[in-house]
Amino acid sequence: MNSIQKDIAHLRVEYASKPFDESDLIKDPFEQFSVWLKEAIDANANEPNAMTLATVRDDGQPTARVVLLKEFNENGFVFFSNFESNKGIEIEKNPKVALVFCWLEMQRQVRIEGVARKISAKESDDYFHIRPHGSKIGAHASPQSKKIENRKTLEDRFSEFEKLFSEKPIVRPHHWGGYIVQPVSIEFWQGRQSRLHDRFLFSRNTDLSWTIDRLAP
Repeated sequence: MNSIQKDIAHLRVEYASKPFDESDLIKDPFEQFSVWLKEAIDANANEPNAMTLATVRDDGQPTARVVLLKEFNENGFVFFSNFESNKGIEIEKNPKVALVFCWLEMQRQVRIEGVARKISAKESDDYFHIRPHGSKIGAHASPQSKKIENRKTLEDRFSEFEKLFSEKPIVRPHHWGGYIVQPVSIEFWQGRQSRLHDRFLFSRNTDLSWTIDRLAP
């Protein structure tokens, strides 16, 4: 093994955060998430709305990437993407997905499992219109997940669409929009000393209420 491989085995952070006990837990998981997200923002966590999105390919191989949370409410967690990207194709075939938020500054994780579906065209339009100019052009220019010859190919496409939309409003491309992940479970994880972490799992019942269980770390 080289030196970095040896060093990895000895990398260790002793978590020393405050306890997260039953008395601290808010019984509505969305309210609990809201509190933790605000605390992450207030702590200047790096990209506090970044979340890992895991999907599953046809062959059963899980795939994951980081996307940005743009909205959440009692119905679920919203992000935006190219519908024709790998993740879009995978969601179309198997809408069961998982999300993970990791706030290292807070020594916290939130794990979500659920089902993804597209939001309405109007909701996607409303968000698209508030995106920065370059991001709007990029949504048209990038054939996301497809193989391209080189970066110049991408930059040329960007220039073509930038010229096209210099004379008319930028409309949302039909292949781009939002998804909402409707959770069936939400787990809150708080790092603690000696790896005796605090974990609480919210599981959704058929009547839309939640069952709460403490999990061993």
